[in-house]
Amino acid sequence: MDSSADAQSWETSMAPGLDVVEAIAIKAYAELPDEFRALSGDIRFYVADFPDDDVVREMELQSPFDILGLFEGRGIGEIDSPVTGEMPNRILLYRRPILDYWAEHEETLGTLVSHVLIHEIGHHFGLSDDDMEGLEASVA
Repeated sequence: MDSSADAQSWETSMAPGLDVVEAIAIKAYAELPDEFRALSGDIRFYVADFPDDDVVREMELQSPFDILGLFEGRGIGEIDSPVTGEMPNRILLYRRPILDYWAEHEETLGTLVSHVLIHEIGHHFGLSDDDMEGLEASVA
C-alpha cells in the first residue's frame, strides 16, 4: 500500500465542518427505507459543535464529549394530539464529539453519523437505549 499517497491527501485536508456532517446525515436519512422515513414524520436535523450547557447539566454529563447526538421532542407513541406552541421534533448531531469518537475507532465517518442518526430516530419511536442495544445485538 502506498502510504505516501494517503499522507498527501490528508496533509491538505481539513476536519469535516458542520456542513459536511449535515450532508452526511441528510444522505444517510435519504438512504433509509421509505417506510421508515414515512413513520419518522416531521423531524428536523441540526448539527452543532457541542451540546448546550443546559443539555450537559440536565443529562449529568461529565463532559460535552460524552454525547454524540440527541433527540428532542415527543416520541411517536406520545403524540396523540399536538400541543399548542410545541416545536417539531428534532435530532441534534454533535460534530466535535462525533469526530473525537471517529478518531478513536475503526469505522468510517459516514457509518458513524448514520449510526447516531438512526439511534436518535429510535428515540422518536419511543425506544430506550437498552431497547436499541438489544436490537443491534440481535442483528449482529
